Amino acid sequence: MIQFDLNPRLEGDSLPVADLALCALRLMKDANYPWLLLIPRQPDLIEILDLAPADRLVLMEEIAAAAEALKGATGCDKLNIAALGNQVSQLHVHVIARFQGDAAWPDPVWGREPPAAYADGDRERLVAAVRERLGC
Repeated sequence: MIQFDLNPRLEGDSLPVADLALCALRLMKDANYPWLLLIPRQPDLIEILDLAPADRLVLMEEIAAAAEALKGATGCDKLNIAALGNQVSQLHVHVIARFQGDAAWPDPVWGREPPAAYADGDRERLVAAVRERLGC
């Protein structure tokens, strides 16, 4: 098996949810915005185009599945999906549940509010709901 190392910042800012066929699915430690990360478990990836063509298709399917699961689990008004990598170059995709009236609405979430801890049990309930919708 190929060695995969998760960037320390991504690891520190998030918690594991599930291992999908290609990606590690993680939840950001920020209750302000229910926020998933998909990180392909392959070394040395920076851009989506660094993936083999077949793996790009798998990534898109996993993004769609994670987005559907997050929307179903949260009832959000809008999903924000992005692969930026300006601060952490390791390829990762953000799937963020947005609500009209959230702390950053309608602007991007980055740099708006300090991360908020999940209340007791809320994180576990969200992770369980996402896993259930993904069939994990």
